[in-house]
Amino acid sequence: MSSAKVLFIGGTGIISSAASAIAISRGMEVTLLNRGSSRRDQPEGAEILTADIEDAAAVDAALGSREFDVVVDMIAFTPDQVQRDIDRFEGRTGQYVFISSASAYQKPVSRLPITESTPLRNPFWQYSRDKIACENLLNEAYRESAFPVTIVRPSHTYDKWSLPFYGGWAVVDRMRAGKPVVVHGDGTSLWTLTHTDDFAKGFVGLFANPLAYGDTFQITSDFVYTWNEIFGIMATAAGTAADIRYVTSQAIEAAAPETAGQHLGDRAHSVVFDNAKIKALVPDFRAVIPFHQGAREMLDWHDANPSLQVIDPYYASLFDRLTA
Repeated sequence: MSSAKVLFIGGTGIISSAASAIAISRGMEVTLLNRGSSRRDQPEGAEILTADIEDAAAVDAALGSREFDVVVDMIAFTPDQVQRDIDRFEGRTGQYVFISSASAYQKPVSRLPITESTPLRNPFWQYSRDKIACENLLNEAYRESAFPVTIVRPSHTYDKWSLPFYGGWAVVDRMRAGKPVVVHGDGTSLWTLTHTDDFAKGFVGLFANPLAYGDTFQITSDFVYTWNEIFGIMATAAGTAADIRYVTSQAIEAAAPETAGQHLGDRAHSVVFDNAKIKALVPDFRAVIPFHQGAREMLDWHDANPSLQVIDPYYASLFDRLTA
């Protein structure tokens, strides 16, 4: 039996870097189609094709008439982008995997834990509404023409490159300088953080799996933390303590309009997930990396690479204002 041919559109992000590496380790033939501009190393053993997915002529030249067992689009966010993929890959792939978002679930959530059948409705965040619209389009394509879609809803997935709070390194720098840091609400809402290596095991287990066609799966960790705990764990990993100042989500979004919806439509709400469905279909999926281990990995990586310790002056000023 030949190995599965997998195309990642993107392939160098938080989720896709680990997933492509695991796919290669399992004997899959992995091709990455991207602009070649990522700071991350391309996974060894992958075929690299350079093209911007928005440039149809460049993609045609890169892919030709090739067919794939699995196409995974990591960078489709709007219905127009999804329709582009349907038009391009219908009849050319055995499975199309779409990355949706757990932020698409109703906010506020009516009951916990969240399952795949929890209603989708987010009036606060356009990003989430766009993901819902993408899912609707793909489900219609599956019903009408058997387009072989699998929808995956991650929650907050991270790796050593990605700090878990808005503002990035500015937050760590404030902690180490003894300055106050901003936590939304009272810091007691529950949040799920999933290490990308854990996520990838469940994710790749869906590839070329006929039982996943036409279906939706959430893949998250079973480790759950309050935001107070998350900031405390990060401070400990940074060798310091967190001087937390609480600010309402409404006040944060009013002061930082570019974050509109990210708090009121996501982080302000407790999210606890039931992973029974992915565990039933991918028996080897199990989240084993707790956040205190992931936090240490993040800080070690950033401390070893000073070029990553970028402090955005906008956030430095914002945090000063919010904590004044």
